[in-house]
Amino acid sequence: MVLPLEMGWRHLLFESWPVDADRLDDHLPEGFEPDVRDGSAWLSVIPFTNVDVRPKGLPRPLGVRLPEVNVRTYVTRDGVPSVYFFSLDAQGLASVAGARLFHHLPYYYARISLAWTDGRVAFESRRRHPGDRPARYEASYWPAGEPFAADDDPLAEFLVERYRFYTEAPDGSVRHTDVRHDPWTLYPAEASVGTDTLLRANGFRRPEAEPVRYYSPGVDVTASRSERSAEVN
Repeated sequence: MVLPLEMGWRHLLFESWPVDADRLDDHLPEGFEPDVRDGSAWLSVIPFTNVDVRPKGLPRPLGVRLPEVNVRTYVTRDGVPSVYFFSLDAQGLASVAGARLFHHLPYYYARISLAWTDGRVAFESRRRHPGDRPARYEASYWPAGEPFAADDDPLAEFLVERYRFYTEAPDGSVRHTDVRHDPWTLYPAEASVGTDTLLRANGFRRPEAEPVRYYSPGVDVTASRSERSAEVN
């Protein structure tokens, strides 16, 4: 049995594009529908760092940071607004192996650096997962406005206030994990993205339009055990 986890998510960039829902159908398991807002589905790339990752109830570890970048979309299943992960590139071989084995998440080992300097985040990720196609993400990003509560902005709320995530395990089963945290505090964000081949590695072209971007300093999170989801008739 895998215990629930506690952790912090810090220095997040939510970089999101509206896309045709039909583009996502072939990438989702049976029983999922893209969650649509303003006539579009949405695709996101989100770099950040994990801190203080530990089994629930244990003391916080000191000084451990595990940066990652994930590619995700937004779905509904059984009427629950959720996140579906296509990939998660992360620093730390043991963390990647554990996430794949115990949480059935599509993690890939990558060499990642994240630095907060003069009010900006410098983020660089290079996938080094054995046997998998390379993928890179390099960007700098920063808050560029006044903070606001996500639930005060309908689009921001749609993109970030999600408390369940799904993935498809190697055996074809659908798994889900529930998360709990305080509501998000966001800032409008600006970013300079040098390289992004993560979307291409997942079978998507990076949209030409400018994405919607939000920055958050982060939240503290409790994540449940991964559970097998019931089949949808």
